[in-house]
Amino acid sequence: MARSDKVAAVAELVERFRAADAVLLTEYRGLTVKQLKQLRRSLGDNANYAVVKNTLAALAAKEVGLDFLAEDLTGPTAIAFVSGEPVEAAKALRDFAKENPALVLKSGAMDGVQLSAEGVKKLADLESREVLLAKAAGALKAKVAQAAYVFNALPSKTVRTIDALRDKQEQAA
Repeated sequence: MARSDKVAAVAELVERFRAADAVLLTEYRGLTVKQLKQLRRSLGDNANYAVVKNTLAALAAKEVGLDFLAEDLTGPTAIAFVSGEPVEAAKALRDFAKENPALVLKSGAMDGVQLSAEGVKKLADLESREVLLAKAAGALKAKVAQAAYVFNALPSKTVRTIDALRDKQEQAA
């Protein structure tokens, strides 16, 4: 590649790194073009899976403050640039890697923090944002209902006590 082409490629990678909510590095050695196409489809619209030149990707990662990615930019490397829900992309990569052992999860970064291969797998094990929000809303609703029951219990108990005293006085009279 000519020097100007490399500068343009690094600039494009820098923009992809900055626009991404998360980046996930994989080694794709041994995968066919058909399998890579299938992987790209499984990632959906919120992730862009690109085969990159390691030296150019390392330069771009360094420029955006993700220096730690350079150590995993060896061998045939592809990067999933995730915009949106990182959990879904991590699940897609993990599931594809289970079916195709040639795909190896190397590492990643999310919010400027390094993720090891194990960290990417843990990210994939998380439930989606919507499910977690629904669970939190359910827990809050249960606490509100519990509080309403407690607040209603005191007046109800008072009324029952007064009725019992009234019945006792009527029986005594």
